[in-house]
Amino acid sequence: MARRRRTRGPRLRSVRLWIVVGLVFLVAFLYYKPARTYLHTRHTVAQRTAEVQALRRQHARLQRLVAASTSDAQLAREARRLGLVKPGEQLFIVRGIKRWLKTHG
Repeated sequence: MARRRRTRGPRLRSVRLWIVVGLVFLVAFLYYKPARTYLHTRHTVAQRTAEVQALRRQHARLQRLVAASTSDAQLAREARRLGLVKPGEQLFIVRGIKRWLKTHG
């Protein structure tokens, strides 16, 4: 009697191999979106961290500037230079001063 297992053996291995390959692709497919979301979130966190560090440096610089100011008048001049106005004041933007000074000065 010839055994049938020998003829079915290679075929069974082939089927098992395809099942394993299919499972690997299924797992990869199921992990694709969470992995992509994780990488995108990690990139966003890195950007925000860099932004926070830049804002902290700017805040420290501004605190040093305020601490270095000796009077309220100097602080008011710096605020005017930045374009800030007091409550109730109107802001007027005058352009062409250099040209006017050339023609009249």
